Amino acid sequence: MKVILLERVGRSGHIGDEVNVKDGFARNFLLPQGKALRATEANRSKFARDRADIEKRNQERREAASGIAAGLNGHSVVMIRQAGETGQLYGSVASRDISDALAADGYSVGRSQIDLATPIKTVGVHPVSLNLHAEVAVTITVNVARSADEANRQAAGEDLTAINYDDAAAEEFAAGKAEAGSAADFSEDDE
Repeated sequence: MKVILLERVGRSGHIGDEVNVKDGFARNFLLPQGKALRATEANRSKFARDRADIEKRNQERREAASGIAAGLNGHSVVMIRQAGETGQLYGSVASRDISDALAADGYSVGRSQIDLATPIKTVGVHPVSLNLHAEVAVTITVNVARSADEANRQAAGEDLTAINYDDAAAEEFAAGKAEAGSAADFSEDDE
């Protein structure tokens, strides 16, 4: 279907471009969201008449998104979740959770603006992209931890996903394995 774009849409084009898109994309997304018009003579003349207003509205949205992006630049969100010893979460952190955390911090970011391909399922510090406008994107940090203390340690740069044994514990563990192995070998020889 051929449409006239009323705002920049991903890789499809810019304001005023007439592009061919799949019918379902046009019917289900572009047209209902007010991002495009069908490419007819009546709509072409309407777009030409209203182009200045459309570009002004787009500029205002871009400036509002830039203001939010300036506040969010380098922002970090802490999410406390239950997780196993290996750092695997019992649940997950989805875009809804991130949106709620940002709302609690005073930022209005919709779930659809959060670019999270798959939910976060491990403890750690994860960068997440936010697409606030077609031309404005910012990256925030999501710190997923089991406790506030662990979140502070992760924020300081400590890797809590690796199991850190001290030397004495590692030697004790190795000695216990060796002793258990020799006892097993001895019992087999006695039989």
